[in-house]
Amino acid sequence: MIKKIVLVVLLLAVIIGFFYVRTFTVKEIVVNGCNMSDEEEVREAVKSFIPGNNTLFLYVKEKFSKVKDVAFVAKLDINIDWKNRVVVDVYEKSLAGCVEYMEQYIYFDNDGRVLETGKEKIPGIPIISGLNISNWQINEKLPVDNAKKFDLILTITQLIEKYELRIDGITFQGEEDIVLHVDGINVELGNGDNLAVQMMNLGSILDGLKGKKGTLYMKDFNSPESMASFKSE
Repeated sequence: MIKKIVLVVLLLAVIIGFFYVRTFTVKEIVVNGCNMSDEEEVREAVKSFIPGNNTLFLYVKEKFSKVKDVAFVAKLDINIDWKNRVVVDVYEKSLAGCVEYMEQYIYFDNDGRVLETGKEKIPGIPIISGLNISNWQINEKLPVDNAKKFDLILTITQLIEKYELRIDGITFQGEEDIVLHVDGINVELGNGDNLAVQMMNLGSILDGLKGKKGTLYMKDFNSPESMASFKSE
């Protein structure tokens, strides 16, 4: 008789436990931090990652593996906000620039390593013109025909990040002349010998030209005391 009672109690405990576990069904996935990445794509990737759509199972699985292969995403932090709600914090890849190649954009980081490709141009990421590239691979350095040009581009993109500049594009005119494009202003930098001082002062110069269109000449800007000239369109 006692054995039967014990078995019944255990069975009831299993049944109650089973139905209790089922109450941990995911009903909401909140995604934060998407600028370049697609929020719905992140949500779908997380949803497919959750075993049985259950937050308890997610808690266990997330200890041993992570969501991977979401475009423009470096890392996802998944937090269970009570039993029916999941909050996802998105940490995006640091894109330095892109080149247009066969009707798509190839995005690279400050080391020149290809991170992503896409059909759409992402606002705020400078597009590079005047480079010829050959076959490329994700996570490999972007192959270009002129190593010096590419080294200059990497220097410029690093300085853009350092001084928090917003540059629309970078063009090579001829073999060496570098031109930046910013809100309707073409900034002529010359051959790149003075990039450090030019980029350090560019932000404050552009602040004084807001709303204007034309060409900013900085080829001879080689010290903080130098003067840049501007010609309106």
